[in-house]
Amino acid sequence: MAFDESKYPLLGRIDSPDDVKGLSSNGRKILARELREFIIESVSQTGGHLAPSLGVVELTIALLSLYSPPFDKIVWDVGHQAYSYKILTGRRDRFNTLRQLGGISGFPKRSENECDCFGVGHASTSIGAALGMATARDIAGEDYKVVAVIGDGALSGGLAFEGLNNAGASGKNLLVILNDNEMSISRNVGALSRYLTEIIATQRYRKLKSGIWELTDKVPMTEQLRYLGQKLEDSVKSFITVRPGMLFESLGFDYYGPVDGHDMNSLIKLLHEVDELPGPKILHILTRKGKGYEPAEADACKFHGIGAFDPVTGEKPSNDPNEKTYTSVFGETMIELAGRYDKLTAITAAMETGTGLYEFHKRFPKRFFDVGIAEGHAVLFGASLASSGIPCVLAIYSSFLQRSLDQIIHDVALQKLPLVIAVDRAGIVGEDGPTHHGAFDLSFLKGIPNLIIAAPSDADELRRMLFTAVSCGKGPFIIRYPRSVVSPSKPQKPLEAIEIGTWEVVEQGESPAILALGSMVEPSIEALQILRKNEVGAELINARFLCPLDEACLEQVFAKHRLIVTIEENALAGGFGESVAALALDRGWQGRLLRLGIPNRFIEHGSRNEILSKLGLDPEGISRSIIEFIGRS
Repeated sequence: MAFDESKYPLLGRIDSPDDVKGLSSNGRKILARELREFIIESVSQTGGHLAPSLGVVELTIALLSLYSPPFDKIVWDVGHQAYSYKILTGRRDRFNTLRQLGGISGFPKRSENECDCFGVGHASTSIGAALGMATARDIAGEDYKVVAVIGDGALSGGLAFEGLNNAGASGKNLLVILNDNEMSISRNVGALSRYLTEIIATQRYRKLKSGIWELTDKVPMTEQLRYLGQKLEDSVKSFITVRPGMLFESLGFDYYGPVDGHDMNSLIKLLHEVDELPGPKILHILTRKGKGYEPAEADACKFHGIGAFDPVTGEKPSNDPNEKTYTSVFGETMIELAGRYDKLTAITAAMETGTGLYEFHKRFPKRFFDVGIAEGHAVLFGASLASSGIPCVLAIYSSFLQRSLDQIIHDVALQKLPLVIAVDRAGIVGEDGPTHHGAFDLSFLKGIPNLIIAAPSDADELRRMLFTAVSCGKGPFIIRYPRSVVSPSKPQKPLEAIEIGTWEVVEQGESPAILALGSMVEPSIEALQILRKNEVGAELINARFLCPLDEACLEQVFAKHRLIVTIEENALAGGFGESVAALALDRGWQGRLLRLGIPNRFIEHGSRNEILSKLGLDPEGISRSIIEFIGRS
């Protein structure tokens, strides 16, 4: 879909941020309308983060009416709110390539445009990044402005509070815009959202309240004074609870707001006023996620990140009702297990829907915990539950799990706690690109003592592994699985345990021995058929456990084969293939080893199938690599 200037005449004239500054109040309103229509039309074809970006259209126009990137620095937290910003900073004509192979990224990216001053994709980094830029400005004696835009639940992440604490104490001149849309990916949870209510329970408030009533008891005309005392208490309570800025002011920020984030004229006026003030400042704005598109306003979760859809109705193309993903199978199995184990709990970090736990939450609300965008805390919380005898499964994306590495080592593995971690989106995720590919979990986990690490080859094996993990009660058990549709379902087997650390011979054959891990078993089965046509009678093994390795099976492989191929949907550096190679070296094996997996570079965005094909991890690529390997050997 090329940009159609006849449909968007004003937007067609905006080639840089400077073009926004000359617009009248009415021109800005027209631009906001055209931007929304263009974003909806484009995202309906490419998919993307629609609702968050629709909520900040007016804010983006207001920012560009005052600030001049790339000279001034605008840092977006997470970055999925930045579609308007991308369009207005020179990427309008390429916006139809959003998240497509070879197209523009769905998140701010330094190498894509000089107006993107900091690359993002994960939450809670904007304030710390903005402070670094403000500090660099002052060291260099420059005078540009620095603005951080944080919202959409990112303030529930501890990293955001570390940034607030440091920035407030620094006294640096920077502006933090808190975009308050009352939503994270799922609805906001946690103590922060209850702050204004709970503050009245503090000791200081109780002492003040008690003092009011003690005073009225010590003087005459008690009834009248107690009435005045009640009014005074109400006033104090009102003062405290209508001052959401108290928290930020205590951290060293000047607080302004809350104000309507969709009233551009007022927003621009206030930005001008706040911009003149020195020191760290917070501007609290109220916006509506999905603003201007009724389906997205009605269901912001659905339109947070969505595939292609009908822009008129908001409906996605209907899927095969029998089609399932690993995520949905995980969610169904959790419900089945919760029926067997009456204390089984589930934890997620602001990904209730994304990890497949929505129905679990509905069925077992007292056993479901969403801790917000706080992955480290999620692991620590789960570890504590496990230490207290509560069976617990934490579901988390691979690329977010890396934020909790310290807790996995220190709080879980060191204490051998039986926490189950379901690692969703392991491997290539597709259009969200390098910030979201789960390419490193095996590499950073496999060297940690006491971990059991497993990867199912299909839906049924996922069910059985989850049952094994919950029922065995042994030390930390990690199960990784991809973001993909599972193959047409075989007849579902009863839930039964898998012997930990055992592999499975899928098909006997001659050399080479193909050792496929998890998601790579299915394409390897298809590759085997291609190899058969090329008169290569390979053997295929489902290497479903990385830790511990099935050393008995490997000994047999070393004895029988002189050619071995390992296949994994993980970085080759530090992955499954390296573990096999290390054991082969220790055993004095004299054959040749081919390792297939994700190369040592960040993989760009595109559909999952496109990327796997480019990496040679589809059936054709696997068979081609094996045939070439045999030829070289």
